[in-house]
Amino acid sequence: MTAPDTVDGLAAALELEAEGRTALQQHAAAVGAAARQRLGGFDAARLDALLADGQAVRFPTRLCFDEGPLQPGEFAVALPVGEAAADGFVVFVHPYFRDRVDALPYLVPYHLVSVNYGETATPEAAEAFGAALLGISVEAYYAGVSAFADELEVMGRLGMPGTDVCASSCGGSCGC
Repeated sequence: MTAPDTVDGLAAALELEAEGRTALQQHAAAVGAAARQRLGGFDAARLDALLADGQAVRFPTRLCFDEGPLQPGEFAVALPVGEAAADGFVVFVHPYFRDRVDALPYLVPYHLVSVNYGETATPEAAEAFGAALLGISVEAYYAGVSAFADELEVMGRLGMPGTDVCASSCGGSCGC
């Protein structure tokens, strides 16, 4: 194989990968928009309905407000219940957000993309899904998610109860 063949092959592979990411984002946005329409909008009061909507959330999924499975600095994570995706998932959300009806519509949908798409899920697809579900721009959705994540970090640094977030570079080993 000559150098141009290798370069052309690599370029084609990168283009195909980019097209795949774009298709994933578009699909996630379409699923979010369709769910918004079925639910008549989306807010914290419709969260249970979203989780029960098999067209929007591919596998059985429930919420749990528990920081135990979270890595330092995480506001939520979706984890499988068993070996197979069909066994379902739990979205673990930091307890700080339990009663935050303003935050949950941003934070939970972000992690439902990993339930739906597994390892192929990307942050961009999560943002596209969440934005379409809320009926806002991707930029506004990203800003909302970032603000809530930053809030958790700040509250953790201030030592607020229920915000045990390790804000140091120790990776959580310091017990802060």
